Formats: sequence, C-alpha cells, structure tokens
Amino acid sequence: MQEWPSSHGDGGYFIAGTALAREGIVHGDPPHDSWEQERDNLLRHRISDLGLSIEGTRVERLVRQLYDELAETGLSFMPPVYLSDQWGCPDNIPIIGVPFYLADDRLARIEDESSMGIEDDRDIMRYLRHEAGHAYNYAFRFYDQADWRRLFGPYSRPYNDRFRVDPMSRAYVRHILGWYAQKPPDEDFAETFAVWMTPGLDWRATYAGWPALQKLEYADKVLREVAGTVPEIPAVTEDDLPVHAMHYTVAEHYDEESDELPVSDARHFDGDLRTLFGEASEGVDTPTASGFLRSHRRELVTRVSYWTGESGATVRALVDFLAARAESLGLRAVGREASLLIE
Repeated sequence: MQEWPSSHGDGGYFIAGTALAREGIVHGDPPHDSWEQERDNLLRHRISDLGLSIEGTRVERLVRQLYDELAETGLSFMPPVYLSDQWGCPDNIPIIGVPFYLADDRLARIEDESSMGIEDDRDIMRYLRHEAGHAYNYAFRFYDQADWRRLFGPYSRPYNDRFRVDPMSRAYVRHILGWYAQKPPDEDFAETFAVWMTPGLDWRATYAGWPALQKLEYADKVLREVAGTVPEIPAVTEDDLPVHAMHYTVAEHYDEESDELPVSDARHFDGDLRTLFGEASEGVDTPTASGFLRSHRRELVTRVSYWTGESGATVRALVDFLAARAESLGLRAVGREASLLIE
C-alpha cells in the first residue's frame, strides 16, 4: 500500500491501492470492439487485480477539496481515505472508505448501469463531509462526553431501531437528502459536522431559532478545542476491506446472477404497497407507483444497502419486484412528498 501526503503536511493522506495495473485491465488498455466486450472483461477480473488507486482520479481531486475545506475551518487532522467496497468508516476507525468504482470511469459506468445512477461531484462532497464527521467523532471520542450524549443521544443506540422521520423537525440539521440526521446519534453528529464545515454556509443564520443550533454550537466548541491536534491512526488492515483485499470479481460484487427474490407468493408485500401507495382519484393525474420506484431506484438501492448491509443486488431485486407488483396492482404515488415516501 502507498501513502500519498496531503498538501497540509502530515495531517492526512490518501491510501492508494496497488501501484501497478495489469496489462489490458485498467487505464491505458487497447481499445475494445465494443463497450459490451470491455464490460465483460472487467466483470471477470478480481477487484484486487485491477490496480486501482486514488492518485490521478477525481477522488483525489475531491479529497483534496475536502482537506482544503477542513484546513479552512482551522482543523489539522485530515482523515485518511482509501478505496473500499462502499462509503463508510470501518469499525469506528477514523478512516474514510470510498467506493472503488469512483476511481475508474469504466467501473463507474458499470455502477451507473447496475444502480441506475452514479454519484456526481456534489454527492461525493456531501458524503466526504459526512464521513469526515464520523472520523472526527471516532478520533477524538466526542461521543464519550456528557454534552454529546445530552444533545445527540446514547452513542450505543442501535441502527435497527424503528425509524420514523419527522420532516418538520428542527431538532436536526439537513445535509444528505432524506433526513439522515434523524437516524442514530452517530449519524446526527456526522451530519451536524458536515453542515458546520460546509463552505459558504452561515450555519448560525440558517439554523437561527432551531434546536439544532445547539448541536452546531457544540460541534463548533469541541472542534476548535482539537483544531491543532492530529491523532495517531491505526493502519488499514485487510479487515477494513481495501481494494487490494477484495479478492472477488467485479461481477461477484454486483452478484448479477442473483436477480430473483425467493418469494413464494407474489402477493406477500401487497399490504405494504397499498399502505405506501394508493389509487388515484378519478380525473386526477398522479405518477404510477411502479414509475416512482423505478425512477428512484438508485436512491432506494443506495440507502437501503447502506443502512442494512444487504448487497446492492439483493436490494435492486427487491425494488424491481415491488415495482412490478405495484404495476400489476395499479397503484399510484399519491398523497405524499417524494422524499418522505422514499424514507
């Protein structure tokens, strides 16, 4: 593994994958007769053999932007970033995993085709700021402070708590779409951190009169206290699943053959679908439920996979199954705002 020093000294670095790419696999390949042939070639290769690296990619450019933004706030710790299977800080370690496909345009195209969408630069920066919030929380153990627990709640609150969004609540900041801050307290702090560090945002004015302002003021206080501190960070291990440890093929990552759900009765989710959707009133033109599910497929797959740990292939199969069933039932997306319906 290679470490690429950031422009801000020893405070942060990129953790790159294998420096050497195998001939005919990554950038610099001879042209193929068609995208289909190139796609099939990539799908057959193990991710660990693709020679993926952050250096020279848009991931590097955007991580540099993150480091610049952190430096502008006065913070010295630049969380290390490495390529992995998905977004996240593994096992509460203050390092940031970034999806491997973002480091290669062709892999990004496969992801785009598999999930009906790919993160743009704005999305990536939102995720990077959010994950940086996790990294700071883990590095400095803010969650052990009484004030943190008072404002955000118990750090140990599990992710499988039933989640009911309150779109009108002003007790939480709004950053990643879908009220991520209303999930467990760790996510609340990460979102608060992301808002606090967003360039050009006057968070005091934006959140004036909101209970969430207390959280932002707390973040401002504790982050200024650690501004000049750079903690020691453990090295990335294979347990953290860097790309060089992903000894399975691109096809296996997407599990393309597992596109059917083991549902013995097609009516199994009919009650849930009717609860979520409904039938349009006569003369009222509303979007079909199946169209809604298909048009928001990428967002649904991304969120459900992220929060449940289920593979993207399994969630895609579920969404496709529900869309087909909603179409057969003639359901429509009525009575709810789209983002609330997604939640």
